[in-house]
This record gives sequence, C-alpha cells and structure tokens, in this order.
Amino acid sequence: MEWLGQLGFALPLGLGAIGSALGIGAAGRAAAGAWAKEAKAGEQMNFKYIVLTGMPLSQTIYGLLVSLLVILPRLDDAAYVSANAGALFVVGLAAGLGELFSAWMQGAIGGAGVRAMSESEGKPFANTMIAMGIAETVGIFAFVFMFMLVPK
Repeated sequence: MEWLGQLGFALPLGLGAIGSALGIGAAGRAAAGAWAKEAKAGEQMNFKYIVLTGMPLSQTIYGLLVSLLVILPRLDDAAYVSANAGALFVVGLAAGLGELFSAWMQGAIGGAGVRAMSESEGKPFANTMIAMGIAETVGIFAFVFMFMLVPK
C-alpha cells in the first residue's frame, strides 16, 4: 500500500505539468495566429502575447512545491506512509487536478485574450490578465489548501 502514498508524490508535479502544457498550447496557438495576422499586415508583432502564453507555467511550480514540501517529507516515515497512503494519494491527486485545470483554463482565457487583443489593438490586455489571475488563484488555493489536508 506504500506505493499509493508514493504515487501521491508524483501526481501534483505530473498533472500540473500536463495542465501547464495544455494551457501554454491553447494560448500559444492563439498567439501564433495573431502574429501571423500582424506579420501579414506589416505590423510589429505584439510581445504581450508571450506574457499570456507563459502564465500557465506557474502551476507546474505549484505542483512541484506540493510534491516537495507537502508529501516528500512524509515519505521518510514508513509507518506514517503505510497508515496514510490513501490520504497522501488523494492529496496528491487533488492538488494535481487543481493545478491541471487551473493552468488549462488559464491558457484558454489567455488564448481568448490574445484573440480579443488582436482584433482591438491590444485594449483588453489588463482585463485578460485579471481573468487569468482569477484562474491562477485556483492553482494557488490547490497548493495552499493541501498543506491543511495532509494528516498529522
């Protein structure tokens, strides 16, 4: 049963990285399309699209922190892991899924923001950043709340 607790160690980082990749992909595709439109029109390509594309990366870091700070220190105690393997697994899974969906939706918002900016001369940048920050908050909550859920 210890393997279940050890699996909980890998889930936050792995799922967070998947979410970051999905989010970066969503925003990056929109940015590439907007850059193509700008290049065709002979305009300078907008660097702000890079900011929106890179924002979902932070959830991978949050997943790593959950793995290193919440679960890893507990894996040294075999008796603790045996008694709490299910809880460690669930904490890792919950944190990982929180990071995955936070990053993915953050990227989807970023992609929509890129589209809106490309059609309105960059005006919705601040509002897009705020909306992406709200999605970021979900990832932060998943990271912070897992500290409270791990059994003592």
